[in-house]
Amino acid sequence: MFVKQLYTNCLSEAAYFIESNGVAVVIDPLRDIEVYLELAKERNATIEYIFETHFHADFVSGHLELAQATGAKIVFGPDAVTNFNAYIAKNNEEFKIGELTLKVLHTPGHTLESTCYLVLDAQQQPYAVFTGDTLFVGDVGRPDLFSGNLTKEELAGMLYDSLNNVIKALPDNVIVYPAHGPGSACGKNLGPNTYSTIGEQKATNYALLATDKAAFIEEVTTGLSTPPSYFPINAKINKEGYDALTAVMEKAMRPLTPAELKAKAAAGALILDTRPATEFGDGFVPGSVSIGLEGRFAEWAGSLLPFDQDIVLVTPAGKEEETVVRMARVGFENVVGYLKGGFPAWEAAGEQKDLIITVEPDELAMDIPHDDNLVILDVRKPAEFASGHIKDAVNLSLIDMKDPGNLADMEDNLNFYVHCQGGYRSIIACSLLKREGIHNIRNVEGGYAKMKDEKGLVVVQEKPALN
Repeated sequence: MFVKQLYTNCLSEAAYFIESNGVAVVIDPLRDIEVYLELAKERNATIEYIFETHFHADFVSGHLELAQATGAKIVFGPDAVTNFNAYIAKNNEEFKIGELTLKVLHTPGHTLESTCYLVLDAQQQPYAVFTGDTLFVGDVGRPDLFSGNLTKEELAGMLYDSLNNVIKALPDNVIVYPAHGPGSACGKNLGPNTYSTIGEQKATNYALLATDKAAFIEEVTTGLSTPPSYFPINAKINKEGYDALTAVMEKAMRPLTPAELKAKAAAGALILDTRPATEFGDGFVPGSVSIGLEGRFAEWAGSLLPFDQDIVLVTPAGKEEETVVRMARVGFENVVGYLKGGFPAWEAAGEQKDLIITVEPDELAMDIPHDDNLVILDVRKPAEFASGHIKDAVNLSLIDMKDPGNLADMEDNLNFYVHCQGGYRSIIACSLLKREGIHNIRNVEGGYAKMKDEKGLVVVQEKPALN
């Protein structure tokens, strides 16, 4: 038996490659499928099945491309309806994988079609369960994502039944392999690990400790953040199909001169700069949006950028293809070129550039008593803000800055000092402000993590009222 977890940190996503006696399957593949093909070659195996745990909302799956490349059969669990050729398995149906057996366990709750896959070893003993978004380490999948007319409470009730009747019935030593790890928006508060055991989860996971259905429903549905805006787009793509990645790449990998990039922007294209935040702040093409590859790039791109507007790229040297692939993972097929030679080519052409002023926390502390127009703008999530923030700071989360209407009241005479937790999100926020014509801004180096230790800045716990 060979089981490999293929974890992508940017999306907190885990795909799986399983092989026995030359027969292989892939569970929840990403759109760029080369890694699975390479593994099959290394193992001298044939990929016969592609199992999907549900219609993913946070990334575009590679099921169609992998099936086309290998001839493997795409398998979904009960209640799945697709616009492409797929096998809809029955609950408890079994598939032979070499000496192994893979058993279908329908576990509705996160979505109606949510399904776990239990692997039995050569002796027909339960070995591992691939839980998709039904069960995470320390958490469960949120029940408010795109399941027809059902309410989140109704889905949470189904999830309670699935956990108690199916998941908890498995032996304690069964390994739990979920589809996501920490940072995923598919749950409320996933634990730090990417695998566990049924026994560990029964002892520590609040959702498996729950014994009252009504209390479980209330706990699972309370405190859910708004799903990222790209979730319904990705779920629709995964259900209906998509263009081949090769076609997306051909369209996107078009080198542009500075003049051509300017023409694209003048015609309505958005300029996305994927260089590190510090490099962007030192100089960028005016009007660019910064989302650095070094952070949770795909997630923020999906949350903040349009899917119906042309996008042109400014990337670190040699990172053009990586940028396009990582965008395609969350459904972007609208990249139409990149700046050849990157930002240095823009500078060499003598084009105008913009920059973001960065200050240390002690500079902010010195400015506060002398500037009546100073505004500390905290772009972290409301929960982060509530747990501790700088006195008199105003909270406008980065995700809410996508709507220009939320920036309309920012008056020209105000001086904004922008920060997040560490500095990645605040540079994105500054680029959005600049794009809307708000230029009296400074990025606070090191964010709240550094600011809270500055003697001249007062930290408070309670959230102030916004005027």
